[in-house]
Amino acid sequence: MIELSVSRISAAIEGRVIGDGHVVVTGSVETDSRSVKPGALFVAKPGEVTDGHNFVSAAISTGAVAVIVEREMPDIEIPQILVKDSVLALGLLAKYVLEQIRLTTDLKVIGVTGSNGKTTTKNMLNAILSKVGQTIAPIESYNNEVGAPYSILQTNLETKFLVVELGAGGIGSIDYLAKIAKPDIGVILKVGLAHVGEFGGIETTAEIKSELAKAMSPDSILILNADDGYVADMAELTTATKIWFGTSGDSQYRASEQNVSIDGTSFTLTWPDGKQNQLKLQILGEHHVMNATASAAVADQLQVPRDLIVEALEAMPLAERWRMQVLNRPDGITIINDAYNASPDSTKAALQTLAQLGRSGRRTIAILGEMAELGFASREQHDAIGRIVVRLNIDQLIVVGQGAKLIHMGAEQEGSWAGESKFFESIDEALAYVRGMLMAGDLVLVKSSKSANLRFLGDDLMEVSS
Repeated sequence: MIELSVSRISAAIEGRVIGDGHVVVTGSVETDSRSVKPGALFVAKPGEVTDGHNFVSAAISTGAVAVIVEREMPDIEIPQILVKDSVLALGLLAKYVLEQIRLTTDLKVIGVTGSNGKTTTKNMLNAILSKVGQTIAPIESYNNEVGAPYSILQTNLETKFLVVELGAGGIGSIDYLAKIAKPDIGVILKVGLAHVGEFGGIETTAEIKSELAKAMSPDSILILNADDGYVADMAELTTATKIWFGTSGDSQYRASEQNVSIDGTSFTLTWPDGKQNQLKLQILGEHHVMNATASAAVADQLQVPRDLIVEALEAMPLAERWRMQVLNRPDGITIINDAYNASPDSTKAALQTLAQLGRSGRRTIAILGEMAELGFASREQHDAIGRIVVRLNIDQLIVVGQGAKLIHMGAEQEGSWAGESKFFESIDEALAYVRGMLMAGDLVLVKSSKSANLRFLGDDLMEVSS
């Protein structure tokens, strides 16, 4: 963060200073006391499990020079900034810091949203833009009312590009984040079934995602997925310049001739001027072609040389740990660990990739766990995934956990299988079974939401039994 006095921070976040307002914050802004280093500002945020106010002393001991609090803390020697809501204060501070940086620099802010692909796309953008200037992008999935402002506050006067991931937390959530970040370029990737249970339907999801389109200013650029009907409809909601990406012929940035192998994903990228590049991503999965195309569109609009865009995309070893992460065992078995997140759309895409790879003659095994946050749609969508596994001719299905049992039942009901689906209550039971049935050459996909913890099963499968 840029250096700011306590009094300026307080004015920006509508707080009240207790102590010396002349103290200057020279370090980072942290909500986790374990991350505090000398010169930092610590934000005491009440949480679901614990309360940040309980860790103020710990933050001070590791170098915090000021704290934002919702209640006055006794016997604190460093300045306190008293606010009504520390999370809202964090957002106000992020907005103020961006405004100050923009006064003296040519910082470009890119805002990315979508039901699937946000994290991969922001990582691709980070890889590309870092080649031409200091770039800040969120770690992991820092995309909510805490994570996005936290990421924004990593910027300083040397930052050339800021990538902000805008996660949906309900009506008004993306609008809130967009008004803080004020993106120069916005990207809307896809409207899908992720969080459909929480939001009440895909139409509500589309409404929330469209908040980015509405928030874009007339002098900004909005990059839209031409292949997604919900996204395409958002073109009417914005005054920004519209740029299209996709596989359709009228997309300005068009992907074609996709091909997936165990070594990665290749495709042809056609630029707006008709020139083409052949790309070979190390990242596995045809669905990542759209993320790469969107990232290329952003970078091209920012006038990054196209050869650097291609070079950066091809050099990425994976999207992120536990996201279509390919792990090759010495005995010839390949594990595809994609169990950090799961929705019906991403699970179907991962299964399609597994089926494509299996055409080489290798046996395919899908280990699936629960897709969380589907609410009223959970039964239907888990059942549908089981049936899709059968229709894709996956050789073996392993379903883990009660929350995912309907995947197993859906596969059994499809009618063309006889015992190729197995259900296990626990990860340990599933792990023991899989270890006992694996053979050289097998392709194994592990897919679930993070809460199902199958990503650790995927890691465990890398250990070869002696």
